[in-house]
Amino acid sequence: MSATADRAAAEQVIAAARNFARERIDPEAAGWERDRRLPREVITAAAAEGLCGLLVPVELGGAGLGVSDVAEVMGALAYADMALAFSLVSHNNLAGAIAKKGADHHRSQHLGAMLDGSTLGAFLLTEPGTGSDAAAITTSAMANGDRWILNGEKAWVTNATEAGLLSVYAQTEPGSGSKGIAAFLVRADQPGVIRENAYDMLGAHASGTGGFRFDHVELDASQLFVPPGLAFRAAMEAIDIARIVVSAMCAGMLRRGLETAVDYIKNRQAFGAPLSERQGLQWMLADVATDLEASIALTRAASAALDAGDPSMGVRAAHAKKFATRVTMDGLSQCMQALGANGFRQDWPLARHLACAKMAQYLDGTTEIQNVVIARSLFAS
Repeated sequence: MSATADRAAAEQVIAAARNFARERIDPEAAGWERDRRLPREVITAAAAEGLCGLLVPVELGGAGLGVSDVAEVMGALAYADMALAFSLVSHNNLAGAIAKKGADHHRSQHLGAMLDGSTLGAFLLTEPGTGSDAAAITTSAMANGDRWILNGEKAWVTNATEAGLLSVYAQTEPGSGSKGIAAFLVRADQPGVIRENAYDMLGAHASGTGGFRFDHVELDASQLFVPPGLAFRAAMEAIDIARIVVSAMCAGMLRRGLETAVDYIKNRQAFGAPLSERQGLQWMLADVATDLEASIALTRAASAALDAGDPSMGVRAAHAKKFATRVTMDGLSQCMQALGANGFRQDWPLARHLACAKMAQYLDGTTEIQNVVIARSLFAS
């Protein structure tokens, strides 16, 4: 396929995402939050639009997009609802990893169901007692002949309520740190896999976030996905992608907030004059617009670096996520203020977006972890 055809195909997927956000997500997102559920049927509908194999190569049935285009897709979806968009991020990251890092039997066994949306994927790294210290995981996978025995607990799992395929990171050699970590593909219906209740959160319930426990789960050799020595690096690569995409989703939410506030002010009057003529409101939203443009620029720079294999991409991803999450929290609050008391009502999308913006500050490394990454680059010898 020529470069022109590749670009045209990518633009078609991005356009499909915008249309899907407008027609299927936006009208229903408030209801999902009210009902506190991940809408499984919408994942299947997204798959029919080609949105479940974004990182899977074309020859394997996916869209074959780079991270820059995936970020555009997810930003378009998050404009309507970041929680549902992040569900698709987690699913797409796993599908892409299976396509590119998995063995032939992994691809033949799992990819078809992931592409058509009949199986939802989840990434299980974080644990209740470790938080951001991913290398300190205690979930164990002990070799037992030609099998593995999996025990432990995972927390803050996106798609936990509905996932059928789990990418589980476990320690195979206690005391070895990141070198002993391996990844396994575990079916959620295997004996000993215990799905916990969904978390009761401030918002973002359409992400289906919850946890899993593993009680003496027997895995056969074919379920080893990424071996020790390679898995931790693979997890960090996935997190870099997710940080960039989270930045893009924050920009999508901030754009929605800004457009909502501007449209509202254009059609309101106070004290005998249009609100749009009040310089205080104009300048407040002008600052939001500047932060939005800066956030988009940082996100695009990070995604371009990742697509090009630039070694600076990890630091660029940290800058983008740190900045985008911060200005989105602040900017959405300002946009809500511009709507007056109406900004506090759930029938406007801004309160729902504000909760997701706060969640974004924790996803794939907190703001403080981004500072660790950035500071290391500043003081590296």
